[in-house]
Amino acid sequence: MRHTHTHTLSRRRVLANTAGLTVASFLPSHVLGGTAGQVPPSECLNVAVIGTGGQGVTNIKALHTHPDVRIVAICDPAEFWDNSHLYYKHHGGRGPALKVIEEHARQKGSAGDHGCAVYLDYRVMLEKMGRDIDAVLIAAPNHIHAVACLAAIEAGKGVYCEKPLTRTVYEARRVAAAAREAKVATQMGNHGHSSDDIRRAVEWIRDGAIGKVRQVHGWRGGPPRMTLTARPRETPPLPAGLDWDLWLGPAPARPFHPAYTPLYFHYWWDFGTGTLGNFGCHTLDTAAWALDLGHPTMIEASSTELREETTPAAALYHYKFPARGPSSPEVDLFWYDGGPMPPRPAWLEPNRNLPRLGGLLIVGDEGAILSGSWSESPRIIPEQKMREYKQPAPRIPRSRGHHRDWIDACKGGPPASSNFDYAAHLTELVLLGTVALRTGETIYWDGPNLRATNTPKAEPLVRGFFRKGWEI
Repeated sequence: MRHTHTHTLSRRRVLANTAGLTVASFLPSHVLGGTAGQVPPSECLNVAVIGTGGQGVTNIKALHTHPDVRIVAICDPAEFWDNSHLYYKHHGGRGPALKVIEEHARQKGSAGDHGCAVYLDYRVMLEKMGRDIDAVLIAAPNHIHAVACLAAIEAGKGVYCEKPLTRTVYEARRVAAAAREAKVATQMGNHGHSSDDIRRAVEWIRDGAIGKVRQVHGWRGGPPRMTLTARPRETPPLPAGLDWDLWLGPAPARPFHPAYTPLYFHYWWDFGTGTLGNFGCHTLDTAAWALDLGHPTMIEASSTELREETTPAAALYHYKFPARGPSSPEVDLFWYDGGPMPPRPAWLEPNRNLPRLGGLLIVGDEGAILSGSWSESPRIIPEQKMREYKQPAPRIPRSRGHHRDWIDACKGGPPASSNFDYAAHLTELVLLGTVALRTGETIYWDGPNLRATNTPKAEPLVRGFFRKGWEI
């Protein structure tokens, strides 16, 4: 068993032992009273965080805004991630994450009552602290999502996992089935799904504001964040405090290199899912929800140089979805990344342009809806139609907040709206584009049976690779 490190916010408090066990004050609420697997609404939710990089620390700060949440453990194979050259405004890793938690406790004046255990290996954390944890938030790289989700679900914990839910289509199907069977509260981290904006756009589409929808265009522009085209040959020294084998987890072994992490993992197929996987669960969310898109029947893709290990600089994807009834015709969905843009819609005024960085355009027979990459600021175009449109009364329940809805679900409230049944299907939709891209072939897809009917090349990409000892 791997060694784990334990810290507390109160240096006077004596830990149970050095293997990561915390003191009795961390008994989770469902042990002290209430239904097994749920936390009474009046109790504090004890959360463990797996993955404390830039997004992990962002989630920790978000959880700190909820007074009925207590972070009792954090886990990351790295002591420190330097995010200064990235868009995050804070560093990551076990050390910086613990400092954020300590500072929050100090400001609350609760340092003497609140400890936080620190681990490298989430499996050890769940084994040692299983009775002390109510729920788990996962913000590790994509290739860790499925194995960590399944471990937490098996332990009976509520799970919040960053997007995309998994790295492969098969993993998404497995994780959703496990969560459904275990009846645990879940939420994927596509936070735009909880906004009022996305609810308004869904209501407009279902109200017929733009007529029958036949096309969807999503895009993400900007220069690529990573320019390597093949695995680096250099073997720089391992950063202090990093367990590289644990970071790799189920992925194929290779020497450490800073080209893989932090953040750059998105652009290596063994670890990430490219721009489509990284942003598709945000940008395409409105369309998937409003149109109730089922399984696509066909997916094709083209790109700049197709590489074995890294994502291309630019790509174009095309999906076909079957009709869902007389008022829901066949839909063609397109995704553009790395610079290509959708054709300019006829309804867009001459003095307006599509946002270059990213967005979503849903095109109907009588108009279109344009929104941002996170489903924000939807507008019907042309603008005159937006001004004249009489908006329907709200029909979709409004959210109390993305993390809040998950917290409430963990306490026996209604399921969060991006629970794993919804989120896994959205993730599958997004990831099928990467399967088509990497095979270099058009994919004819049998969704219920999780298989391409026309090419054997898709199967290993649908299922993925798991190192020995990490199989699911």
